[in-house]
Amino acid sequence: DPVMIGSLAVLVWVSVQGVFNLRRSAQKRGGIQTREILFFAGAWFSLVVALVSPLHPWGEILFSAHMTQHEILMLISAPLLILSKPFVATVWAMPRGWRRGTKNLIKAAPVRRTWHFITNPFAAWAIHAVALWIWHVPALFERTLQSDAVHTLQHVSFFLSALLFWYAIIASPRGLMGYGAGVLYLFTTMMHSGLLGAFLTFTTSVWYPAYEKTTASWGLSPLEDQQLGGLIMWIPAGIVYIVAALIMFAGWLKDSEKRVLLREKRMFGAADAKTEIET
Repeated sequence: DPVMIGSLAVLVWVSVQGVFNLRRSAQKRGGIQTREILFFAGAWFSLVVALVSPLHPWGEILFSAHMTQHEILMLISAPLLILSKPFVATVWAMPRGWRRGTKNLIKAAPVRRTWHFITNPFAAWAIHAVALWIWHVPALFERTLQSDAVHTLQHVSFFLSALLFWYAIIASPRGLMGYGAGVLYLFTTMMHSGLLGAFLTFTTSVWYPAYEKTTASWGLSPLEDQQLGGLIMWIPAGIVYIVAALIMFAGWLKDSEKRVLLREKRMFGAADAKTEIET
């Protein structure tokens, strides 16, 4: 798909140009470090695997391959791209005049209010959940196999809603201030997506008849293919959410420890000051 290849090429160009401009400038605060570049490389490579490799045409033959695409987009590409600071690179890839205009646009009240709303962790969680469930409605999912435009819209919906979800959880100041809430949102996402995967795994009927004529070439019945896709959504995806929740929980404990140490330092400092005054 030339549009997909072109989009991935533009993504690379924007990132490289942004990093180059930022490092060439005198401004070092808020810059992009080596780890962010590695995160971007991982995100971009996973996008290539999901959208340009043979996995993409396999997704039109096997439901399980289609599910693998979705999980790569939502659980690998999206969080890695958020960790790579894409907003910083995008702004610095622009000409100087455009940067000023972009900053003014971002500061506009309607844009700020909309962004503040959709990046609220609960709103981002709900948007991602709705996208996940609605696109697995059989009639809508079948439509993606009949129309390239609808198929592209499905992938864009999954990817953008996942970007929003991971930004709200791991990059947004509101997300970082509520480690406990982040763990809860990750756990509940694992539960509802796992529930959908379990439905697909244990059902005795084929939800997506379009695959009935294509799975035999891979030695699978349509129901076996569907069950495999459900397992992919249920088990490996669930492990990713659990690992992310554990990392966030560890951050929560570390942050709590820092606050306790800071409180003790202040208390001892105040006590020492009082002792000196009395002496």
